[in-house]
Amino acid sequence: MTGDTSTLSDPKAMRALAHPARLAILNRLGVEGSATATEVAEIAGITPSAASYHLRMLAKYGFVEDAPPRGDGRERVWRAVDRRLAVGIQPEDQPEVRTAKRHLIAALRRSAHEEAERALQEVEKETQEWRDAVRFARHRIRVNARELAWLNQEIEKLIEPYLVRNRDAETAPEGARVSEVQLNLFPVPRRPRPGLPTEDHGFPRGGGNGRLGDVPVGSEGAAASSEGASASSGDVPSPSEGVPSPSEGVPSPSEGVPSPSEGVPSPSEGVPSPSEGASAPSAGDE
Repeated sequence: MTGDTSTLSDPKAMRALAHPARLAILNRLGVEGSATATEVAEIAGITPSAASYHLRMLAKYGFVEDAPPRGDGRERVWRAVDRRLAVGIQPEDQPEVRTAKRHLIAALRRSAHEEAERALQEVEKETQEWRDAVRFARHRIRVNARELAWLNQEIEKLIEPYLVRNRDAETAPEGARVSEVQLNLFPVPRRPRPGLPTEDHGFPRGGGNGRLGDVPVGSEGAAASSEGASASSGDVPSPSEGVPSPSEGVPSPSEGVPSPSEGVPSPSEGVPSPSEGASAPSAGDE
């Protein structure tokens, strides 16, 4: 059974969904089927009363609905609405809508990253067969926009029969487990190029004039400057390299010459970890 795809545009609905407990609840209902507030509370790490509140909020915006009651019907049973959710930022979006979309996408990416981290921590406990099947990969490809869109369509078609909404535990082969595919396809944005470091260890802002007053500051400057510094520790000058001693007529570092650690970012600053940009799910699978 497959539902329609719903593209989110209501900022209130997106803000309501962009909550870690609600995303966990929605994932639980989508994977394992209907449940009560008490049952989803354990997965989300919250109390049953808090889970009941989150379920009502999800129902208010059409993400979950009532399921057939169980037994004496004393506790309300919920299920996920049968539809796929998609969110994408468009040039014509109003500021409020764009902000809500960014907030939701960031929440989805955090949730996906945490899921991948948990899997990575547990992978050594898996059998050899499962360890051989697990992949944490990142690839750079060269495509035009049409080819990238085609790749997305082909990958979606490839995994479609295996989605939990289309393949239940009874029809899956023996040994099947709930697994996850995380997909990101995007053109790599151009990074700023601040220029090469000067002999006095300052980084020009962009013109390469080497003036100390042009050393970038703040987090943006640190990220930009990491492009000009090699990851090798040998490329960061030591205090004794290239700086004359005070006895030779050059002021000491405390008298106006910055020390090598000032203005030179660590090789790890501004460089994204391998897991960034490679662990978020397709928004349509949430």
